[in-house]
Amino acid sequence: MSAQNPASPATPPVSPASSVSPVEPVQALIVVDMQSGFVSGAEAVPDAERVLRRTEQLMAKARAADALVVQLQNDGPEGALDEPGTPGWQVHLPADTDRGEVVLRKTVDDGFEETGLARLLRDEGVTALAICGVMSEMCVSATARTALDLEFRVVVPHDAHATYDIPAAEGISDAVPAATVSRVAEWALGDEVEIVPSADDVSFTAP
Repeated sequence: MSAQNPASPATPPVSPASSVSPVEPVQALIVVDMQSGFVSGAEAVPDAERVLRRTEQLMAKARAADALVVQLQNDGPEGALDEPGTPGWQVHLPADTDRGEVVLRKTVDDGFEETGLARLLRDEGVTALAICGVMSEMCVSATARTALDLEFRVVVPHDAHATYDIPAAEGISDAVPAATVSRVAEWALGDEVEIVPSADDVSFTAP
């Protein structure tokens, strides 16, 4: 009798998130918490220059296609980078008010909670949207998850969101690099979200 083949290694799980590109156009761009304290200066997220560049690219494409652009602005607690009224709280990329763009203020991670975002999207006829900004595992993730729950089609470009490193915690883990945190945040959204490698892969159309 011939020897049995050694056990093959376990097959790694397939990512639940699509990486097919290009994807079908979306009708809106949600820019999450791109506030000066998070993307400029000494306390900016790692790769702030990259996420700024990619967000600007997405905003330009959305505007050119007459798609809806909505920015979210977080009101942080006293002493935080995003404390209201401080320089760090300001939206870093100005809204084009001549186009009717709006900035919606929020106090929690989820950009839909008590902001009127869902109503705005529905009123404009939006069924599909792209999400970018900071922080990957918090406000970006929470906003994307609710958008999925509300049955919007959601596209997240991998290079257009960012976060901070997670510091080491004794007895728990070593430090976790920001890029890893961002990737895990994408994975945790499950198989309904469409993850694309780059802002280059996202296209827009009018609602």
